[in-house]
Amino acid sequence: MSWDDEWAEMVRNASHGTSMRLAGAEKDGSGWSGGLRSERAAWTKAGGGVGELRGDIKKALGTLEKAQGGLGPGSGTVDGLQSGAAQLEVYRSWKRYMEDVSGRCGTLRAQLEKAGDDHDMNDADVKKSFDCLDSQYKDIPAVGGQGRGR
Repeated sequence: MSWDDEWAEMVRNASHGTSMRLAGAEKDGSGWSGGLRSERAAWTKAGGGVGELRGDIKKALGTLEKAQGGLGPGSGTVDGLQSGAAQLEVYRSWKRYMEDVSGRCGTLRAQLEKAGDDHDMNDADVKKSFDCLDSQYKDIPAVGGQGRGR
């Protein structure tokens, strides 16, 4: 079974018999009511959490770059070695991936904070503002380790 098939099956299994409970929902004696509250502080806190994640990603990227030091082309340490070339390819793919995730976090943080500032917008407008993330940041294809004729 491929990873994509396995993931799709896990998502299907997780969605059976579950219901969503929102943090802002008011609980009544029999379950969850439809009364929702939107508070600017909650949106700001969520944006701050995503911003912290972005900071952690940037630190990890810095550590990755530091560890890569001296292993670049022309350094003499990987020239002519297939394993060195493969390692360099993996490094480049991870660097690109982490930069993309960091960018996505930055955009998401801004959207969360804007949603908090404009929490009086209607639901359709809020949904539209988040849907733009899908068009700007399509799922990133698997990178690194491709054969490239080897």
